[in-house]
Amino acid sequence: MESSKVETDLTGLARHIGHAFAQPALLREALTHPSAAVRRPDGTGDNSYQRLEFLGDRVLGLVIADMLLQRYPNEAEGPLALRHVDLVRRETLADVGRRLDLGQYLRLAKGEEAAGERDNPTLLADACEALIGALYVDGGLEAARVLIEAHWAPMLAAAGHPPQDAKTALQEWAQARALALPDYQEVERSGPPHEPMFTVEVRLEGQPVERGEGRSKRLAEQAAAERLLRHLGTAG
Repeated sequence: MESSKVETDLTGLARHIGHAFAQPALLREALTHPSAAVRRPDGTGDNSYQRLEFLGDRVLGLVIADMLLQRYPNEAEGPLALRHVDLVRRETLADVGRRLDLGQYLRLAKGEEAAGERDNPTLLADACEALIGALYVDGGLEAARVLIEAHWAPMLAAAGHPPQDAKTALQEWAQARALALPDYQEVERSGPPHEPMFTVEVRLEGQPVERGEGRSKRLAEQAAAERLLRHLGTAG
């Protein structure tokens, strides 16, 4: 995508999300993939969305926690935590990114463009978090809250019982069939030290190996367990 086209499109995106950026460069940064970021020796140039993604992850977590406390004033911490994990996971962020059509606004290097990365769920989730971070920097917590409530409130309204802990559900499935307990192994750790991304494999007798990713080993294990449950046809 040409740079001039990007700028025009970002103006349209800002109108779509209902925020007039006092610092339009923040929106550009939020949609700049590391492959398209160019930093010059003098420190000038484009930053990638990674710093804003780091911030947006925390802002999203805070706002969702507040929304959950208000909606479920009598619910205990455990069920609230399960709801929170479900609402801030990468798949949910990618879905919101698709609804905002962030893929068409991403600034990518030619290689990523040719590889079809505009539809990559991980990139969409990253850009969605970075957009939240950009809104927070530009307009404060309320600016970020407006976007989050617009896209996450319907999910809260549609939610029923708290999602079951995937690792517990998988363990119960195995025990009911007299199988050995699921085995989880960390197979990869990537990203910067302050923001690692864990990849975990889960193995269960007679079933294919499934992988999950998360910002902690626990979340990666949950993601792997959930994928295996889906294969087994038991995940809701």
